[in-house]
Amino acid sequence: MKDFLKAASLGLALPVSAFAQSFVVNDIRVEGLQRVSAGTVFAALPVRVGDQIESLEIQSATRALFRTGYFQDIEIGRENGVLVITVRERPAISKIEITGNKAIKTEDLLKGMNDNGLAEGQIFKRATLEGLAQELQRQYVAQGRYGASVNTEVKELPRNQVELKVIVDEGSVAAIKHINVVGNQAFSDDELAEIFELQTTGWLSWLNSDDKYSREKLTGDLERLESYYLDRGYLEFKIDSTQVSLSPDKQSVFITINVNEGDVYTVSDVELAGDPVVPEEEVKRLLLVRKGQTFSQVLMTTTSDYITKRLGNEGYTFAEVNGIPEANEEDKTVKVTFFIDPGKRAYVRRINFRGNTRTSDDVLRREMRQMESASASSARIEQSKVRLERLGYFKEVQVETSEVPGTSDQIDVEYTVEEQPSGTIGGTVGYAQGSGLVLGANVQENNWLGTGKSVGFAVNTSKYQTVANFSYTDPYFTPDGVSRGFNVFYQTRDYSEINVASYTTDTYGAGISFGYPISEISRVGLNVGYNHLSINTGPYAVQEIKASPVPFPSIDTMISSDDLQAVTDALDNTTTEIDPETGEEVEVPDPLPIDLSMPVDDSLLNTDLNGFIDVNGDDFDIFSLTGSYAKSTLNRGILATRGASQRLSLEFALPGGDLEYYKLIYTAQYFRPLTRDLTLRLRTRLGYGDGFGDTPALPFFENFFGGGFGSVRGFERNTLGPRSTPAEAYELKTSAWVDTNGDGVVQTDELTSSYVVDADTGELVANPLTSNRRPDPFGGNILIEGSAEVIFPIPFVKDQRSMQSAFFIDAGNVFDSSCGISQINCYDIDASHINVSAGVGLTWITGFGPLTFSLAKALRENEDDEIEVFQFSLGNSF
Repeated sequence: MKDFLKAASLGLALPVSAFAQSFVVNDIRVEGLQRVSAGTVFAALPVRVGDQIESLEIQSATRALFRTGYFQDIEIGRENGVLVITVRERPAISKIEITGNKAIKTEDLLKGMNDNGLAEGQIFKRATLEGLAQELQRQYVAQGRYGASVNTEVKELPRNQVELKVIVDEGSVAAIKHINVVGNQAFSDDELAEIFELQTTGWLSWLNSDDKYSREKLTGDLERLESYYLDRGYLEFKIDSTQVSLSPDKQSVFITINVNEGDVYTVSDVELAGDPVVPEEEVKRLLLVRKGQTFSQVLMTTTSDYITKRLGNEGYTFAEVNGIPEANEEDKTVKVTFFIDPGKRAYVRRINFRGNTRTSDDVLRREMRQMESASASSARIEQSKVRLERLGYFKEVQVETSEVPGTSDQIDVEYTVEEQPSGTIGGTVGYAQGSGLVLGANVQENNWLGTGKSVGFAVNTSKYQTVANFSYTDPYFTPDGVSRGFNVFYQTRDYSEINVASYTTDTYGAGISFGYPISEISRVGLNVGYNHLSINTGPYAVQEIKASPVPFPSIDTMISSDDLQAVTDALDNTTTEIDPETGEEVEVPDPLPIDLSMPVDDSLLNTDLNGFIDVNGDDFDIFSLTGSYAKSTLNRGILATRGASQRLSLEFALPGGDLEYYKLIYTAQYFRPLTRDLTLRLRTRLGYGDGFGDTPALPFFENFFGGGFGSVRGFERNTLGPRSTPAEAYELKTSAWVDTNGDGVVQTDELTSSYVVDADTGELVANPLTSNRRPDPFGGNILIEGSAEVIFPIPFVKDQRSMQSAFFIDAGNVFDSSCGISQINCYDIDASHINVSAGVGLTWITGFGPLTFSLAKALRENEDDEIEVFQFSLGNSF
């Protein structure tokens, strides 16, 4: 006989009559298993072979099996002495498909489902699916999408599997049509509306979505409204109620806020209570709340923070400072008492680092100003964090302190960093506007193998330059932060490819540098270097480099006036042509024939202008000494958003070398937050150079240039400032006659072309060439640049740490204190010739290097400036 008992899916108790009597289990048999192993069933089953069971044990076994979650139906029966368990497994999820979602990413939805046990390959639970659908719909409602709907479909598949389909109709976010504050008398509706993050629909709402209702944003706005009143003395201010109503079509939201302002309170007295630990006079200097002031909650809480930080600097990390206002309703005054509980002085047991998978702990630890086993100092802990951020190796640095379990006077400090690219390793392929395609193999790493050392070696080529170099810098050559570095290099440059006067240079050299910290935020540096420089100008160098005109290389003779006249008389030296204005035939002279018989006198061809090479030659050995001073309070090494930095350097080309000159350069930048999202950045770069000793002026290859990225955007790279004077060249139009057969008759095959110079007057007979080419930029010895930027977050980009966008106004130009007579666009310092541009720019730090764009319009330009509205650079070589 075989009796079966079916257990309800909810595990209801079985009737006692189900088993007429108890029995001893001789064996257990499980039927219906497909994916779940028998071992899983036996492990969950509270019944074993040999047990004597009754109805209660059967009920307990049923519940235990249901709790595993693997089964949707269970039958338990008896066949003689065998306990027979028949199960029907829950189906497995074969596939999950989500459609219609945009506001919430599919990855986030799948993660949420997986956290709740709904994932491909998992057991399907309908109740869980329905619960998740309801929760998802609540999330859409919280976003203001009141018309959103979430539907689920379960499709059964063979082999006890199912396919889940989640169909989302997000609808649209309800827009705020009206925000009404009721009960306000001291401040107008417009004043209060500026406080709110939520706004009614405006012309920029499509971009910042400030008209989209959100419960979280409304909560924040109510807190800001309360703080606004409390900061202005309304100590009794209250928000009585808030109503949010929805239009019938669920597309519009109306918000009403009922407030009770109360009266303005004045501070009657300020007292300290508790144990200040530090001298009371020092604490009083931190008080922002003063007797007679209108009460301000923000001043009270800020004072508490200042006192807490001051105590933290003395090691009282767990100090508590609370400002307590005691209101007097009769005279509308308030007494503020600051209760100070310093707690015990805390000591740092251990400093830990997390997230530095590439950078060694030693590199981080040497930046620490808070030491282990020393008393904890909030200032030193924060200063250590700032020093890590300034390294430029990390996107973000966070610090947390935690109390050591079992102690009351020890803490652990943990710094969590997120690393970012700090250089380029491998091949370089990029494009930079102005220097073109960049190809090469290079390593330039500011955090070499996580050691914090800067190492670079490269072979790069572009149409502008070919570079081979090696550099090395150890920022901690000594434990106290003295740095040492050296470099060797070879490079060739063709300046005509970057909008500079046509000449090329071959340079090789080496240098060694040292840096010494004079404070936490400033250091001085010294560099000693040697360069060998060769200049190649070609036959047509600009006149500031080499005087012109000069004889054409193939011409080495000229004739006298008498010989010229003799040949002229021997020829019919006129030609009939049509006058383009009258249309009549006219006779014009033929080119003058010459007998090449006299040597050229080069002195007849020189002008009064001597170029740099004429005076100094074209091959130089230069020994340089450079001193520098740098100070930085920037919060980050790359893409800073607050703080300031400045650098001053003075370079001397020392006596004993072939040239003697100096260059003074000053750069600075300053960041100041304007709002929570906007930051003002001010930047300047100033430069001045000149020669001394036997070098009368700054060498032209050391000139300053302006225009393009890092300078004045909106103008072509390096095109601002003085222009060069083109070389004078002459057409070879004159026919020269050599009477090769001695018959005294001019033959066609006896004519050739030549430079013609009168031997008596030294004047050129041929006319100079006319050229439509504009003179090339030549640079100058004075540089003035400045810029103002408003940095703003990029819409729709969550991680802003590697990207920075800004509206900017750039201004500047290159000047020269000794302009040539024929130089155009060359001025001594003159504010009326400052170039100005405005636009928007973007910088993105990628693994290939900085990616930079700018779109700018020139607001003020000089006559010969070259405009470039759109500029970009990607993957610059190092």
